[in-house]
Amino acid sequence: MGMMQEFREFAVKGNVIDLAVGVIIGGAFGKIVGSLVDDVIMPVVGSIFGNLDFTNLFVTLGNVPEGTVRTLAAMKEAGVPVLAYGSFITVAINFIILAFIIFMMVKQVNRLKRATPPAAPPATPEDVLLLREIRDSLQK
Repeated sequence: MGMMQEFREFAVKGNVIDLAVGVIIGGAFGKIVGSLVDDVIMPVVGSIFGNLDFTNLFVTLGNVPEGTVRTLAAMKEAGVPVLAYGSFITVAINFIILAFIIFMMVKQVNRLKRATPPAAPPATPEDVLLLREIRDSLQK
């Protein structure tokens, strides 16, 4: 069996395709959660803490050229090493929200699996029933 044929058989197995679909949907879902955090949650949290913008929370680790604006983007553009802990806070909040949503989805799926009654056993075929009747009548 050639390597290409083995690879094709591997690639078209259901699990690989399911995984690919999951990764694609997960990436899109991650973008939705990122937008939710950046555009909805963080402005609210920032306003609660006094108009704080987490993305511009950083500590400079090097010399700042004179005249450089004190924003994260300007520091990075000027090549100043920075410890951008505000970005980390945003990513951590993203993760917590995403993990909670996935937890709720898995919990719901597990509940639905438990709620589904087991399938009724298939009906006994007619020929088997007739054979049983014959057997029972012969035993009498």
